[in-house]
Amino acid sequence: MLNPRNYIFELSIWIAGLTSLAFSNPGDHHFTLCPLASLGITWCPGCGLGRAIACIFHGDFLQSFKFHWFGIPAIVFLSFRIAGLSKKTLVYFANKPK
Repeated sequence: MLNPRNYIFELSIWIAGLTSLAFSNPGDHHFTLCPLASLGITWCPGCGLGRAIACIFHGDFLQSFKFHWFGIPAIVFLSFRIAGLSKKTLVYFANKPK
């Protein structure tokens, strides 16, 4: 069995990421780590995904789809991942020898 610290670390990263996107302003232009955008290439398969997720949290589904079509599936996927990691962590601590 993997170390539960790994589960807790990954769980906290996903929760922090989604929380920061929920409180961000999706229209703001920000610094990017995307190497394609840094090279001046205007199209990237991942660019706009964070803004799409932020728009979903703000209730603007049409704008979310315009930023990136994968915003809604990404939230669904991450929600299942968070639930799975939470379950693994809780099961570990429930069955932990005393």
